[in-house]
Amino acid sequence: MDAWVPYLILCGGLAAVLGALSWLALHVRRRGGAGGVLAAYEEAFRATSHAAHQEIRAEAERKTPADSPDGPFRRTR
Repeated sequence: MDAWVPYLILCGGLAAVLGALSWLALHVRRRGGAGGVLAAYEEAFRATSHAAHQEIRAEAERKTPADSPDGPFRRTR
């Protein structure tokens, strides 16, 4: 019976770590804090990816479609 104690402690510790990480993942997803963690890395090492992400966020936040700088489209003959 004494041989099982270290294995039980190891399995209990692993279960506790996995439970804590699962709770942390759920908490981060709810708050939306995952985007800020990698923002500095994206900006430094993937400049085009960061710029594209910022543009996508700006498009998502836009309430009305932006007008064309040339005015409304008119068909010409």
